[in-house]
Amino acid sequence: MRLRELVIDAWSWINYKPAMADPQRPGHRAFPEVNHSWVPESDRRRLAVYKLLAAYDNNQAGQLAAVTGDDHGLERRELGDPAKLIDTTLGYLLGAEQTIVVPGAEHAEHRGPAGTDGDEGDAPPPGAVQAADLQERLRTWAEKELWPLRIQQAERCAVRCGDAVYTLAWEPAKERVLLRTYDPGFYFPEWNDGEQDSSEYPSRIHFAWELPADPARGLKDRVRRITYELGPIGAATEPGIAKDGRAIREQVAGADGDPVLTVGDTLHPVAGTVQRTYPWAPGRPSSTTCYLTDAEWLLEDLGASHDLYSLPPDKAAYRVRSDGQVLDRLDLMCDFIPVVHVPNTIPDGGEHWGKSSLGSVLQLLDELAATDTDSASASATTGTPIVALSGARLPIDRTTGQPLPVRVEAGTVWQLSDTGRMDALNTSAQLAELRQRIDHMLTRLASNTRLTTAGLGSLDPASVPSGYALQLALGPLDSLIAAMRLARAHKYVLMLRMVQRLHQAGQVWPAGESLPARLVWGAHTPTDRTTVLADVVAGYGANVFSLETAVRMLQEAGYPVEDVAEEVERIQRRSFDQAARLADATGDNAVVREYLGLPEADPGVPPVPLIPGQTPPSPAAETGDVDPGSSEPS
Repeated sequence: MRLRELVIDAWSWINYKPAMADPQRPGHRAFPEVNHSWVPESDRRRLAVYKLLAAYDNNQAGQLAAVTGDDHGLERRELGDPAKLIDTTLGYLLGAEQTIVVPGAEHAEHRGPAGTDGDEGDAPPPGAVQAADLQERLRTWAEKELWPLRIQQAERCAVRCGDAVYTLAWEPAKERVLLRTYDPGFYFPEWNDGEQDSSEYPSRIHFAWELPADPARGLKDRVRRITYELGPIGAATEPGIAKDGRAIREQVAGADGDPVLTVGDTLHPVAGTVQRTYPWAPGRPSSTTCYLTDAEWLLEDLGASHDLYSLPPDKAAYRVRSDGQVLDRLDLMCDFIPVVHVPNTIPDGGEHWGKSSLGSVLQLLDELAATDTDSASASATTGTPIVALSGARLPIDRTTGQPLPVRVEAGTVWQLSDTGRMDALNTSAQLAELRQRIDHMLTRLASNTRLTTAGLGSLDPASVPSGYALQLALGPLDSLIAAMRLARAHKYVLMLRMVQRLHQAGQVWPAGESLPARLVWGAHTPTDRTTVLADVVAGYGANVFSLETAVRMLQEAGYPVEDVAEEVERIQRRSFDQAARLADATGDNAVVREYLGLPEADPGVPPVPLIPGQTPPSPAAETGDVDPGSSEPS
């Protein structure tokens, strides 16, 4: 087959598929909905790739091949290898658990050194209390929003398709931020000329999909589009009704007919722009806000000239939120788009999209499925071989006079003549060769995906001479997971910052600068707890690192430590040897009791009354020590 055009882009690794042969209409036979007129031409290849990868995940690659012209596609044996690769990669990426951590929160219960001017030094380090409070708020929010479940939903899609998308929205009824995940096939970022860069997020993004007709409800085929857009702050708006009866938003006009500003907004006297001070940026007015639009269009109203980015506003039917707000450029009262795109891999320079974990080994998966199909055929001829009979007396059909079909079954007896013979076709050698080829391809698959045979569970434990050798064998897996987590690190930092700010905008969390928060992944491979414990004991005993660091190391190794600060406090309450050393070093009983978590001591002994004019004797006078230069006791 002659190659008509060479296309090199983020999805070039799938060009070998017949469904992707036409760059202008990818998957037009397998996925005709991808080529509908409203779908932008620049996004069609991406959407077709997502569909194709979903077919592999669901063991439908053979059906896809049959649709694109492969006559033997339906005979293809698919045994779940793509799904296993996806789930295995996902398991190593997520680790045992995911924890929200705010740096400095572990020092909230820490007591500082005593001061000199009556300051007992019982205040924690600056910012520690705020960090601990934020960490507790974020963890409570994550529990309510099923954070681990949402992460698994999104990250499995990212591993399979190369991309995942989260959205955040303030829910007034629940007084918290709602976290949702979207299929990346519904996600359409819109860049202006020269704006696209991997480090810059677009100022306008869309979520769009088709809604099928519902004759019972009188609904026709529609397209729904949700748009988030950054723009200058405008006048206040309220729900209204257009002349044709559609729900829209209208500007609020004052008594003199001039537009009215939203409460808290101000008009800049020189620039003439509307400014707003957000709770997370005190003292720094902003002139930017985010607008939300959610509307539907009938497919019959869209012509060939209309795509997702240019749908006619006069044909839009805007949706109405539960609180009565019309979603027509609704001001969200924040200066950022509450959407987070998570790539599976680190994108190339100037690129936005990630790469599927199946991308580099898709042809190998095809070879494995083909070999499985051949192995199944060889197993059939080996278990029930082809038999050739010579000189046999076969049963005759009395009606037709023709020999009856012969079947090889248990207990069958044939009578042979003196020169008769029976030969069986032996295909066991071919079957053994096919099985060896399968093992070879599985090893190649483990190597090319960097999951390693040990990571896929196909390595014989008896063949590993030592734990160090196993650690070396898992080296590619370590680098793979490190790169995948690096691609996600700043995305989750950004998401947690958005959660803080949306709660501040909802006036349920205190205002102030956003504190950094991050997602800590669990260990992706089994941890040698004995070695970690020995390192902790040796390091802390030698004063190489602090008790807080030691407890955090134990927590990351999988020990049941729920809160580092609380665990440090429990340890200190029982550290009597350390308390004795502290008493020797400071001579301050109050500091020792504070270290042990005990209340302040009651003196218990009242002061001794003295005779007026009498001073208490000095220790020198009691011992009789005399200054050599004086005749009086010193």
